[in-house]
Amino acid sequence: MKVLILSCNTGQGHNAAGRAVEERVRQQGHEAEFVDIMRLVGPRTSAIVGGGYVGIVRHAPQVFHAIYRAGGAISSPKRKSPVYYANVLLVRPLAQYLDQNPCDIIATPHLFAAETLTCMKRRGLLRQKVVAVSTDYTCIPFWEETDCDAYIIPHGDLAQEYTDKGVPAGRLYPYGIPVGLAFSRAPDKAAARRACGLREAGPALLVMSGSMGFGNIQQFAAELFRRRPADAQVVMICGSNDKMRGMLQEKYGGLPGAHILGYTDRVADYMDACDVIFTKPGGLTSTEAAVKNLPIVHFSPIPGCELNNMDFF
Repeated sequence: MKVLILSCNTGQGHNAAGRAVEERVRQQGHEAEFVDIMRLVGPRTSAIVGGGYVGIVRHAPQVFHAIYRAGGAISSPKRKSPVYYANVLLVRPLAQYLDQNPCDIIATPHLFAAETLTCMKRRGLLRQKVVAVSTDYTCIPFWEETDCDAYIIPHGDLAQEYTDKGVPAGRLYPYGIPVGLAFSRAPDKAAARRACGLREAGPALLVMSGSMGFGNIQQFAAELFRRRPADAQVVMICGSNDKMRGMLQEKYGGLPGAHILGYTDRVADYMDACDVIFTKPGGLTSTEAAVKNLPIVHFSPIPGCELNNMDFF
């Protein structure tokens, strides 16, 4: 069996969930392929869509909140949204890709791909079953206008929110948000600290601001370094925000126990090494920390679905 995972490069949470599905499918002895649906049009389109999202969220979060609220206001199973019609433009390149790269099942952790697949299904262009994977602890606007065969949701308590919006109850599966195998392994704090270059003694505090480095981390860092215990180590992961990393490195990099990092693929190791995580309430990071049984302190949510995530936790 071959599973195609269709994601979109708007923040790394969707991709992380997709990669986790890919990892588990291969673990079961099946074939899996991970594809950014926007790259089927071209790398430039993927960069524009991903970069535009990150730019709005990072530099104009209130604009993003207004867009999200507007989406919630017009969201309805009785009509199609502008988001749906925008993603209809991806039908042709995706149909061509599927003709050249056959698969048995399609899984998607992103609404955009689900919209495209819904249009293909209604036009009779799709033979594969489609599994949607929600990556937030809420039913975000426009899931109800998709027509997937199954919806993997983060928790059973969210089922009514989905059905209230028109998603059929029989298609909901409260299996949780998928995370990578590294987050399921038993933690070994001493070994993790050695691997991450941290002292084995004393508390270690992990600060994450998402893959895009969102939020007023500078102000938070100032308070954290001022209030931390004298023997505490602080690990700050800034994601792809190189400007933020540079500012924090310049101000705090020379302090004892300060570790200022950019993007890293060793988040599981740092979670094993630390005693608490301070993070914006992204669905993936929060789930990864919960699976690791790492105490969570939420701060600086991206206005929109992350407010719902914070409320859920």
